[in-house]
Amino acid sequence: MTSTAETRTETEVGRSRRRKEDEHLLTGRTRWTDNIVLPGMLHAAILRSPFAHARITNIDVDEARSRPGVIGVYTGADLADEQGSLPCAWPITEDQKAPPAPSLAVNTVNFAGEAVAVVVARTPYEAHDALDAIDVDYEDLPVVLDLAAAAADGAELVHPDLRTNVSATWIFDSAEAGSGGNVDDAIRDAEVLVERTFRQQRLIPAFMEPRSVVVDPTASQITMWSATQVPHILRLMLAMTLGIPEHKLRVIAPDVGGGFGGKLQVTPEEVLTLLLARRLNKPVKYTETRSESMVAAHHGRDQIQKLTLAARRDGTVTGLKVELLADMGAYLRLVTPGVPILGAFMFNGIYKFGSYRFQCTNVFTSKVPTDAYRGAGRPEATFAIERIMDELAVELSMDPLELREKNWIKHEEFPFDTVAGLTYDSGNYEAATAKARELFGYDELRREQAERRERNDPVQLGLGVSTFTEMCGLAPSRVLGSLSYGAGGWEHAAVRMLPTGKVEVVTGSSAHGQGHETAWSQIVADRLGIPFEDIEILHGDTQTSTRGLDTYGSRSLAVGGIAVVKAAEKVVAKARPIAAHLMECSEDDLEFTGGQFRVKGTERAVALTDVALAVFAAHNLPDGVEPNLDSEATYDPDNFSFPHGTHLCAIEVDTETGHARIRKYVCVDDVGHVVNPLIVEGQVHGGLAQGIAQALYEEAVHDESGTLLSGSFAEYLLPTAVDLPSFTTDRTETPAPGNPLGVKGVGESGTIASTPAVVNSVLDALRHLGVREVEMPCTPMRVWHAIRSAQGERNDGNATRGGTR
Repeated sequence: MTSTAETRTETEVGRSRRRKEDEHLLTGRTRWTDNIVLPGMLHAAILRSPFAHARITNIDVDEARSRPGVIGVYTGADLADEQGSLPCAWPITEDQKAPPAPSLAVNTVNFAGEAVAVVVARTPYEAHDALDAIDVDYEDLPVVLDLAAAAADGAELVHPDLRTNVSATWIFDSAEAGSGGNVDDAIRDAEVLVERTFRQQRLIPAFMEPRSVVVDPTASQITMWSATQVPHILRLMLAMTLGIPEHKLRVIAPDVGGGFGGKLQVTPEEVLTLLLARRLNKPVKYTETRSESMVAAHHGRDQIQKLTLAARRDGTVTGLKVELLADMGAYLRLVTPGVPILGAFMFNGIYKFGSYRFQCTNVFTSKVPTDAYRGAGRPEATFAIERIMDELAVELSMDPLELREKNWIKHEEFPFDTVAGLTYDSGNYEAATAKARELFGYDELRREQAERRERNDPVQLGLGVSTFTEMCGLAPSRVLGSLSYGAGGWEHAAVRMLPTGKVEVVTGSSAHGQGHETAWSQIVADRLGIPFEDIEILHGDTQTSTRGLDTYGSRSLAVGGIAVVKAAEKVVAKARPIAAHLMECSEDDLEFTGGQFRVKGTERAVALTDVALAVFAAHNLPDGVEPNLDSEATYDPDNFSFPHGTHLCAIEVDTETGHARIRKYVCVDDVGHVVNPLIVEGQVHGGLAQGIAQALYEEAVHDESGTLLSGSFAEYLLPTAVDLPSFTTDRTETPAPGNPLGVKGVGESGTIASTPAVVNSVLDALRHLGVREVEMPCTPMRVWHAIRSAQGERNDGNATRGGTR
């Protein structure tokens, strides 16, 4: 048998394909959760506490119930017996303290924005209008806002029943783990000791699409549509929390407008909408306002980091000690306690430190709970180590790049067992840094910096360095299990061959902007020799994609994409004996390339698409072979993947106004083999924007009563394209040896590396003026105050010295 199909020779992987999904996303021919309209659908609106900590003494809902269009009004007392407690899937210690977390407060509110009542009405407008008619009496309780004070003995308590604000303390010690020496010995023997405390401010994910959920209980199976990153996890957690048989619940994540970790959650609103729909036996929709998203959706970061770095005079670092306070907010959400623990393995960065000790204390405060935010623990760690490496360089009068090179892992030393107990798979920090330095014009900019200082220019130039690596492809199940994480790290995929030669790919990864439909199509096109256009990617529906662990932690490609590869390989393996039968040859005589099985050394061939049609007809198959090419695979990697890179920032600081402007930003990242360069560029640019935003713009600010002052985009400053420079990006490539594509994660890289690069550049511009620290975000006011404060200290010092002479 000879195929009439042409052999495909051009590869898709590595090609800059425009994303398949962009046409419908950009033209509005899409389906967001809030677009869903069902027959008889009702609408929910939520009343939220204006107080950060208070006892609910009375709720009067009679007037609200009588308002036009109102179907029902419910309080925490009404739902107390069925709402359960929101799940926390990551108990980091056996003695971790976790208060009950009701979706609707029953007796006490513990942060401003906590839900206290919910209205269901025929229209969203009637539901929101009725909120004004609910009368709630509160009795003020002490608020706990300062993180350090909350951790201290004798502090006011967020949850008096727990008798402490400390949820858990988690420790990693390299001496005890056998991965390094004793850090106290290194500190005692240090020739140079640098101690610094850094503040990671609280951030708000600020995704484009606010959270939204629709529940239809009217069929034999309850269907939930939710703007979520984690439909599979959400389904499981809801079933376990509410006692719903898992097979009776279907969760669909339609098009989702961004997440950044902010939709990696089981939310009170999802629980409440499900409970109300089931109680009323009607479809119910809840869509939050932007203001609600700011005050009630989980926040990110919020840590105090105390670091002690021990080194020799030649710049060799001998030990690192980290003491971390992490703000949990008022409750533990899905992975809240584990977020800072992910950073524990990254504080050593790209460096060969001799000893290391990490201690994290998780603390409750009267604020919105924190949880995953782009990078989840790893940006915090990279910021701290890159900041203190700059501080050491200043102490030793060394160039910051020279100091880093003295301590980093050399490319010939990979794979490398780190002091934090991980095995870095591959990397070449020398190549990435050399390329970044050249693109940046490092030496020329240093000369310009010296000239500006010499002439006392009011606009000073600073150069910031950040080198990074991260553990991504959040997986190996055994590693996650050793950290007491409540799930595995595997991912599932299926490849379905249709009779006409088209292909459907089902993936457990649930995209919310990452470009799965394009990248997965490219992978399968190469593996099966099927045209890119003939491949459809299905995801985000627990009934279509029956198994999966969803999207977060830069795991989509490095875990989910490899599951797709392995499923496609099984399709070819199942087709091989059928192709041999059709051509009346031995399987051993066949080779598969470009979508065709070919008899070695001949022109005889049959296309995979022809095999698919033959399987459908099933007229001429080998004995004992089932008529089915469809295949599934579940992939659980043996190790994380470790992308890395070097980011360099040149910033101009107006010393008269405090305004900092990025003049040039260069990053060279190594993410292994690249499937689609265009998608990688988009991920890097987006990540850079978020990391720079933390350095210069974003901060969640509360007043002394716990009210969020930055509760809208008028106060919570997000940068626009006008505020950001044109980035210069490039790549080096060291393939990941642990997977067949050689890929590493990319989604969080820009966010992880950019924040310290920018802050280091601000400080580098001002150190000669006596400025030692500017707390993030480095706003013009903070920079200006830092300069004036340093000038005052210098003047006071000069006056004192003058007097002694």
